[in-house]
Amino acid sequence: MNSKVSLPGLRSPGVGFEQPFEMLDACHDRVRRSLKLLSDLRAYLHTHACDDSARQAARDVLRYFDLAAPLHHQDEELHIFPALKQSCADDADLQSSIRQLQQDHEDMHAHWERTLRGVLKALADGSIGQFTAAQEAEFDVMIQRYDRHLRMEDGVIYPAARKVVAVPQQQAMGEEMAARRRQ
Repeated sequence: MNSKVSLPGLRSPGVGFEQPFEMLDACHDRVRRSLKLLSDLRAYLHTHACDDSARQAARDVLRYFDLAAPLHHQDEELHIFPALKQSCADDADLQSSIRQLQQDHEDMHAHWERTLRGVLKALADGSIGQFTAAQEAEFDVMIQRYDRHLRMEDGVIYPAARKVVAVPQQQAMGEEMAARRRQ
């Protein structure tokens, strides 16, 4: 492998569950880093053969979207969306955004399972060495969907939730999030 080009793995500073909104923000940072790693992997494979570095990058992306992303979506489904549905029931735009985000969660999970996961798994285990144009297009769909989704959550949903989820609820939310991850 060219020593000037590398594919870093995913490493991120920890945020504690005692600050659940900061944890949710950190999850968004990890989503963005995972998507950047996926983009870097794709670019790398355009000019390099699939090697250990590429396979490790694929494993890192797989690990994030297999394990962490579903837990993060569940955090929002269990804590953020219900709080906003109840506290902001008269805000039609916000309610519409929540419905869109919930649909996104379902669509993103299905797209990952049906189309993307197997491709990355095949690269990670050495069954394939490149992505096809059709597979690249599917990755583009994923990246664009996540970009829009994260912008809506960061710009609209999280600021609204921070206003309505009181400190005791945040504490309980953080405890539940941590407990679910220990299971």
